[in-house]
Amino acid sequence: MPRTGTTGRRTLAVGVIGPGRVGGALLEQLRSAQPRLARDHALELKLCGVVASKRMWLDCDDAELNGRHAGAQIWRPNDLDAFAAHVRGNDDRHALLIDCSASEAVAAHYPHWLAAGLHVVTPNKLAGSGPLERWQAIRAACASGARFRYEATVCAGLPVVQTLRDLLDTGDELLGIEGMFSGTLAWLCNRHDGSQPFSALLREAHALGYTEPDPRADLSGLDVARKLVILAREAGWPLSLEQVDVESLVPPALAALSLDEFMQRLDALDAPLAAKLAAARVEGGVLRHVASLDRRGRASVKLAVLPATHAFAHSRLTDNVVQFTTRRYCDNPLQVQGPGAGPEVTAAGVFADLLRIAESLGVQA
Repeated sequence: MPRTGTTGRRTLAVGVIGPGRVGGALLEQLRSAQPRLARDHALELKLCGVVASKRMWLDCDDAELNGRHAGAQIWRPNDLDAFAAHVRGNDDRHALLIDCSASEAVAAHYPHWLAAGLHVVTPNKLAGSGPLERWQAIRAACASGARFRYEATVCAGLPVVQTLRDLLDTGDELLGIEGMFSGTLAWLCNRHDGSQPFSALLREAHALGYTEPDPRADLSGLDVARKLVILAREAGWPLSLEQVDVESLVPPALAALSLDEFMQRLDALDAPLAAKLAAARVEGGVLRHVASLDRRGRASVKLAVLPATHAFAHSRLTDNVVQFTTRRYCDNPLQVQGPGAGPEVTAAGVFADLLRIAESLGVQA
């Protein structure tokens, strides 16, 4: 909502780690939104720097930093601690780090940054689904008053984590989660009707950019399992990735091949997937890639046969769908559905988290 009738201004120093597809889209969104945020919300976003894999740019004065990070005036070798200190500054200002990498090394810094009072926003799933001890350290570090938000780790820009948080904060009790967390696998399942081999669909999805560069990252189910772990932990269930029963769609014979060899041997996927489709049709159902967590804490990720009346049977193309079964939403689960992939929507999810943190900040003196 516009901040009318006030002259108070909030300033938030921002540092972005990982200027790739998502990070690049976010930098453009930040640049475009700055005039509107300053005018309507009295919020100044001060971009202080960008970190890539080997270099970082520390340049508070370059107005075009977020548009041309590779050409900023001051760059030096990558040093995450020095970068964080630069963004935090020496004037007790509000400061936030955005991690758009997929780096384990970056995620390992979160507890230290949060304990030092830096807010952290990320679409990086490795913190929320990694070792439980680190996750607990991250949560404990937030006692400093710093905020950690990670909406875009699950279903990109869809309000999945926030919806679950709202349910729990208002006293509801989570009984189970069921979801289609992979836009890639949703598209493949929707298109796999027997009219063409699964391998042909996979090649098409790869050419369209729907899959990871190595499609096995999608087919393994591991990324989906990470999202399920993140939601379970948000609900207070101490689930670890190793406890999720994950069914990979990649035959063992293809798992260890080079990417080129794997792409040449995609036909090996056709017979197993055709058999699964035939079995589903015998039952009068459909194939969908589903992650589930029940009230006993049992978690699984697999290609499942669902009845044709199931809500997931009518999903569209790359849509993600998440159903929360709770004490209040028991007979008719609460559902969140929409596009769950792509750099623009993922960046928007990150940006929304930034704005939620900014809204809670005090006015600068």
